[in-house]
Amino acid sequence: MDKLLIEGGARLSGEVAISGAKNAALPILCAALLTAEPVTFTNVPQLKDIGTLLALLGQMGVKVERAGDTVTLYASGLNNPVAPYEMVKTMRASILVLGPLVARCGEARVSLPGGCAIGARPVDQHIKGLQAMGAEVRVEHGYVHATVPRLKGARLFTDMVTVTGTENLMMAAALADGETVIENAAREPEVVDLANCLVAMGAQISGAGSDVIRIRGVDRLHGATHRIMPDRIETGTYLCAAAVTGGSVCLTGTSSCYLDAVIDKLMDAGCEVVSERDAISLSAPARLNAVSLRTAPYPAFPTDMQAQFMAINCVANGVAMIRETIFENRFMHAVELQRLGADIRIDGNTAVVQGVARLEGATVMATDLRASASLVVAGLVAEGETTIERIYHLDRGYERLEDKLAALGAKVRRLT
Repeated sequence: MDKLLIEGGARLSGEVAISGAKNAALPILCAALLTAEPVTFTNVPQLKDIGTLLALLGQMGVKVERAGDTVTLYASGLNNPVAPYEMVKTMRASILVLGPLVARCGEARVSLPGGCAIGARPVDQHIKGLQAMGAEVRVEHGYVHATVPRLKGARLFTDMVTVTGTENLMMAAALADGETVIENAAREPEVVDLANCLVAMGAQISGAGSDVIRIRGVDRLHGATHRIMPDRIETGTYLCAAAVTGGSVCLTGTSSCYLDAVIDKLMDAGCEVVSERDAISLSAPARLNAVSLRTAPYPAFPTDMQAQFMAINCVANGVAMIRETIFENRFMHAVELQRLGADIRIDGNTAVVQGVARLEGATVMATDLRASASLVVAGLVAEGETTIERIYHLDRGYERLEDKLAALGAKVRRLT
């Protein structure tokens, strides 16, 4: 099993390109199930989760062509609307095939998903929405089994803001009979990117990016070409890596318009941030100021950046309070950061981080995708060598991480 070895103390500087967004690419790839015509996607990141999803689509009868960051999907031969457990057990986003399969085939059998162990992320909102649209849904033997002659438009209200739930129901509604209104919809940029892709395929959608989305179902969707948005979480992670090392970097192929809450916190920490149309530059002081934060659905501070900010607070001046409101088990990285010498106290969904003068390298273990990133950020500033085990989590969400960090001057290498 691969490990990452980091020798801390190098100041990051230089320029690096940001990849396409994993959290946008996964639902958008699933949207290809909605049409028999070929759909081409560009700026698709080369990640483990992307490979898993493409393999899953392939076993359903979808023809997959991949060249670099371009993927073309032909779902004209879709003949097996089943997502088996052995293929989806490592990836929670696999539930995103449910809505498109039911809408296009009238049937789907999808294993309850796996993924990171960061807390309960129930699929009941997906099921409730499909039932309101006329589907018969049963959960049996670990699978969600849904059938319907044709989905019908409905007024849907989700009990909680759910990104994948909003995406699943939006895709299902694109081919439903009549109008569907999704209230309390997720407002994330990735939802907007999916809506833009669906509109390019012929869907009639308005309101994406707000908490009420309206979808007028059409009889069929057609092929299209769509470019995946830049990964705002990868962007934020590299900004944190530069900040913690007192560095100065320019990230290209990305935009600050998705990252207002993150950039505000970096500026509060003492960083200078300059945003251009498709690039972000950051210059950091020798030592950061501690910044408190509270995670919440977009446009508030993203839960996927909480762990990285905990890492930079570990060596900042002062005390920070971090409150996690999205996932109940998302402080598992705190124990590993403590192994590096961090001063962190956990009380329920609140972490109190007292900055220390220095961290010391040690062997740590990644527990989930973003926790892995926090350990990388901490390892970059820790004295001596830090070894991060179980980095398959990192490979699920960060493309060529060690290569990009090395291009910025980090001393990092993969051990196989």
